[in-house]
Amino acid sequence: MDFSAETIAGFVGGTVEGDPKVTIHDFAKIEEGRPGCISFLGNEKYLHYIHETKSSIVIVNRSFNIEGVTAATLIRVDNAYDTIAKLLTIYDQMSPKKKGIDTLSFVAASAEIGEDCYVGPFAYIGENVKIGRGTSVYPHAVVYDGASVGENCTLYPNVSVYHGCKIGNNCILHSGAVIGADGFGFVPTPEGYEKFPQVGIVTIEDNVEIGANTCVDRSTMGSTYVRKGVKIDNLVQIAHNDDIGENTVMSAQTGVAGSTKIGQWCMFGGQVGIGGHATIANRTMAGAQAGIPNSVKKEGTAIQGSPAIDGKRFWRASVVFKQLPELSAMVSRLQKEVEELKKIASKNPE
Repeated sequence: MDFSAETIAGFVGGTVEGDPKVTIHDFAKIEEGRPGCISFLGNEKYLHYIHETKSSIVIVNRSFNIEGVTAATLIRVDNAYDTIAKLLTIYDQMSPKKKGIDTLSFVAASAEIGEDCYVGPFAYIGENVKIGRGTSVYPHAVVYDGASVGENCTLYPNVSVYHGCKIGNNCILHSGAVIGADGFGFVPTPEGYEKFPQVGIVTIEDNVEIGANTCVDRSTMGSTYVRKGVKIDNLVQIAHNDDIGENTVMSAQTGVAGSTKIGQWCMFGGQVGIGGHATIANRTMAGAQAGIPNSVKKEGTAIQGSPAIDGKRFWRASVVFKQLPELSAMVSRLQKEVEELKKIASKNPE
């Protein structure tokens, strides 16, 4: 389906510069633009592409000063990034959605499947499972006995939802995500490690997205919680009895040890490690590879390093770290000079 520049501008509240009748039917990065595509420019660092792109339309910030004539029609908006995100969402929602239960899937007789659902080939829906309206369970995904999945969720191929776990509405679980595997609980004995049974569940609230090959472990007792609005990247580990606060985001390879409570609106970069039994305050921001062994008590704290310290202090310290060889040599010279001065002073006492 084609859309004209004036139609798009009217929808997003933008202003057209160029041909209002030009149409597009696809999206492209500005540096890889093609005729019939729409691109966006939200960072002045890429401003030079505006004269090079072959895209028919470019969404651009109103504040950008663009010199000369551009071949592409421009739609000026307050925030190009937010605008293109809105358009991509609409485009994605326009794609036809699969419905129906494939004959090659297994659905237990006691399971409840809502209207307009899709269950793909070789998917498994266990006993007493409840699947809400409009949810898609793709091939080879598994929802074990007694689990529940809300409305308008997407479980991509090879997702595993263990027994008894609860998933809210409008959630997306990407391929290989495992919800409700046993927490890492073992008791040391003279003969080795004895497994400590994990009899709890995982509760994932509404509007959560969980990346590929990410694991959220079931609790020892009670529930591990991922609160509403949380966004988790690929390859993240959430341990047993954790509680991840609303609207927190975690980048790839972040790991959270057991029984840790994380506040709302926190942000964790890649490979952040968080110790067990810690409490992390709301709006904590941890830079990539930060190691957080203990609680963070002050809201809005920005930390970096391992063990993590105040972000600004870390960067000042990192500058000094780079100069350590020179500083060490300087200290050695000063020590020698001090020793020589002591010798001279001892020979000439006053």
